[in-house]
Amino acid sequence: MRPRRALLFMPGDSERKIRKAAALDVDVVIMDLEDGVAWNRKEAARETVVEALNALDFGRSERAVRLNPAGSGLEADDLKATIEGRPDAYVLPKVESPGQLIWLDDILNQIETRNGWTRGGIRILAIVETALGIMNLTEIAQASRRVDALMFGAEDLIGDIGGVRTRAGWEVFYARSKLVTTAAAYNLQAIDMVFVDLHDLAGLEIECRQAVEMGYQGKMAIHPRQVPVIQQAFSPSAEQVETARRLIEAYRQYQRSGSGVFVLDGKMVDAPMIRAAERILEKVESK
Repeated sequence: MRPRRALLFMPGDSERKIRKAAALDVDVVIMDLEDGVAWNRKEAARETVVEALNALDFGRSERAVRLNPAGSGLEADDLKATIEGRPDAYVLPKVESPGQLIWLDDILNQIETRNGWTRGGIRILAIVETALGIMNLTEIAQASRRVDALMFGAEDLIGDIGGVRTRAGWEVFYARSKLVTTAAAYNLQAIDMVFVDLHDLAGLEIECRQAVEMGYQGKMAIHPRQVPVIQQAFSPSAEQVETARRLIEAYRQYQRSGSGVFVLDGKMVDAPMIRAAERILEKVESK
């Protein structure tokens, strides 16, 4: 699975902003047809996104398109208009049931078969941002083999449940924890919520560190200045990589000698620590 540390949203009706994002070396560029586009600009946004997909060089960045929600009456036209650009992934917002993902998966299967494209090549990233979506996370996570990631939409969720958004974030902590745990259970990536204060990069870094500690693999970004902070936070440090390599090498040596649990640098090492070290090295290798 490709790395998705920072996922940058850009309004689909702005060729200038999409072009800027394509040059940033961000893991994922999401061209937005939903919240970032006014109702009277939807058609123009679709045209701009297709032009960008066909004409721009995104480098190593994954090219994703956020559709309008299933049931909005716009999602089918969004897909029909943008599929000719063959994006790498579609982002489906406000996912509340597995049926919404099955709908998208079925249509993509038909399109790929008709065009002779690799079956399952276009991936799906699901944003869960309502109370019903949080309650149905287990079913959502198993809806389609195309789904690579669950993304946590805290801002919409707090509006849905009638709460008050705070910097501490305790009002969304249960949902945030449930999403990352569910993603891990079904071998999916967990992508953390947006940080809305564009000028507080120190606060963004703190929230990123918390997300890393919780087990998230990446975070949504709403401005280019957030990208370097996020991608650095979700990348292992040189010290972490070196420690992981030493641990794995020591583990292999002890395994060859017939030992299981062993001590390294004064600390007892067991299977969970080995798996954590392997994950650090997997992140380095996938970059």
